[in-house]
Amino acid sequence: QVQLVESGGGLVQAGGSLRLSCGASGRTFSRYTMTWFRQAPGKEREFVAAISWVGGSTYYADSVKGRFMISRDNAKNTLYLQMNSLKPEDTAVYYCAAASTLALLATSRDGMDYWGKGTLVTVSS
Repeated sequence: QVQLVESGGGLVQAGGSLRLSCGASGRTFSRYTMTWFRQAPGKEREFVAAISWVGGSTYYADSVKGRFMISRDNAKNTLYLQMNSLKPEDTAVYYCAAASTLALLATSRDGMDYWGKGTLVTVSS
């Protein structure tokens, strides 16, 4: 079992920045590919960014590319999402997820083994 807890959400003005964190406990964090998803009101949960086991590879949704950066610190069992130049359309509950996979990156909701409960990000215009 892996327990994931997100933090760092809040209210920010458009153009501002936030850094989300996802703390992991349980089995070895470094064995999991980690991914951020988000779900806006009335919409399906969508992929945001993914990172490989040791952080050497990353992948982003087109909507956040160039503005968001995913990273991880395996020594601290923590995943991060630095969000810059935030837009009102970034408003959503952000979830971190872990996948035990041989693939370098995991981007599908169905491929995740563990989920956090989410943290709300609200971007005002």
